[in-house]
Amino acid sequence: MAVDAVIAKSTLPEHSSKTIHVTVNGVPRASTVDARTLLVSYLREHLTLTGTHIGCDTGHCGACTVLVDGKAVKSCMMLAVQTDGCEVRTVEGLEMAGKLHPVQEGFTKEHGLQCGYCTPGMMMTSVALLAKNPNPTEDEIRRGISGNLCRCTGYVNIVKAVQYAAKQMAAAPKGGP
Repeated sequence: MAVDAVIAKSTLPEHSSKTIHVTVNGVPRASTVDARTLLVSYLREHLTLTGTHIGCDTGHCGACTVLVDGKAVKSCMMLAVQTDGCEVRTVEGLEMAGKLHPVQEGFTKEHGLQCGYCTPGMMMTSVALLAKNPNPTEDEIRRGISGNLCRCTGYVNIVKAVQYAAKQMAAAPKGGP
């Protein structure tokens, strides 16, 4: 056997699959996925939740941001198998019982989007920010969303949208979104 064939055979693992149990937007799921499947691909291709966008595939743009156990993560940088036993929330899971989440409402009322490509990731990052800091300053909002790129808005209305959401959430009865 040629040396190249021996090296290739020893370094290329066979494809392996794993069954994962994950709760996505409140719905328990059991899926068998290739161990190399990215979370963003699992959400978009296996579950047809296409609100999570693929932007850069390098973790720089934030368009693919989702919440995993309440933390904002870039789903293009996480394997689906890493979510086994976790709770994942996507932009599709923000609206509850026909009512927009305050962040979604804020993006609408404050014109926090233009082309909309970054919007799902920006919203999910904002939800995580407000869960940690329910009354952020403008500077804290800007720092909080700094891992998400928007090439259209200049961020002014995005910041206003998060401020709007913070006010709405503060005024809402406890146990809300």
